Amino acid sequence: MQHLIKPLALSLALAFAAGAAPGALAQGKEFKVALIAGKTGIMESYARETEAGFMLGLEYLTGGTMTINGRKIKVIVKDDQSKPDLGRTLLAEAYGDDRVDIAVGTTSSGSALAMLPVAKEYKKVLIIEPAVADAITGDKWNKYIFRTARSSMQDALAAASTLKGGSVGFLTQDYAFGRDAIKAGKEALAATGSKARVIHEEYAPLATTDFTAASTRLFDALKDKPQPRILQIVWAGPNPMNKIADLKPERHGIVLSPGGNILPVMKTWKNFAGTEGTIYYYYGFPKNKMNDWFVAEHLKRFKAPPDMFTAGGMAAAGAVVAALTKVPDGNGDKMVAAMEGMSFETPKGTMTFRKEDHQAIQPMYHFRIKKDQKNEWDLLELVREIPASELPLPVKNKR
Repeated sequence: MQHLIKPLALSLALAFAAGAAPGALAQGKEFKVALIAGKTGIMESYARETEAGFMLGLEYLTGGTMTINGRKIKVIVKDDQSKPDLGRTLLAEAYGDDRVDIAVGTTSSGSALAMLPVAKEYKKVLIIEPAVADAITGDKWNKYIFRTARSSMQDALAAASTLKGGSVGFLTQDYAFGRDAIKAGKEALAATGSKARVIHEEYAPLATTDFTAASTRLFDALKDKPQPRILQIVWAGPNPMNKIADLKPERHGIVLSPGGNILPVMKTWKNFAGTEGTIYYYYGFPKNKMNDWFVAEHLKRFKAPPDMFTAGGMAAAGAVVAALTKVPDGNGDKMVAAMEGMSFETPKGTMTFRKEDHQAIQPMYHFRIKKDQKNEWDLLELVREIPASELPLPVKNKR
């Protein structure tokens, strides 16, 4: 009889384990998160910053444990080389083969736009960071898309809020980011009620190194127009402001207005003390516990303060931790419901995903380049924080 009891007991134990497995094993199963970034190519510095900020964010938000409710977080990093076809393939691989609970990415707007339908196909959430194209939360949007990054329109509204009148010329790159930014810039001037008038737009090839011809056309278009005459530069990568300044726009009463950029670029602007612009993030502006830790820890580890895209990576980590805490089973539809209207902590303070289009609503910053810079990273002074309530961001998606 004894020899029958053991097999029976074993069978009962296995049956119990099988019945209990979904709940019991879910507690111990690791969370999987895909981070897709353009780590090869023209935007590699942005991608490196995003990854560093994302990992620091997870560390801060989990108290250094890299766990949520006892479950380890595994981050799978993939390099899409800023190529749309590769971005699409890697996201499908992440959802299908890697079976990630949630994904974050990517650096290039072109690649991000290619990834949107993949999230819909797999019914899994994709958090866009740091791509800015308005179409992401506009006509190309679907319900599985959330964005912690600012949009081109948020950038443009911030800049427009500082322009009360006068004449504006735009210089940007001739690709999706640049054209999207200028389109948003013109719409933003109208939305904020600015009386500034757009006089001329220049779209330079990505590889441009000589800005003489483009600048001459801008100078000629602006030089006789009402003051102030603003040449607004919207540029990804090494900014051409120094080269344009060498052409002496002040001869025509033209003032350069740069959009915020990464710290290594803004370090080259020391000769432009007093010049104003707007920016998504500068390490010295936000005053909150998370940013204090972020700045101190980044200085300690990397010997430099955190940058724009590092802050974006940390914001994305805030959204990921909040989402996985609310929906630990990773179900995409449940996660969408939980994330609509969800608030989460970032180095800029609390952000909230707007229910209508899942864009993170956030403040921006009006800066002035410092005259007296105490060290190589002491670059900007705050004119004022522009609250989200002053940025009338239109809803452009179709639900």
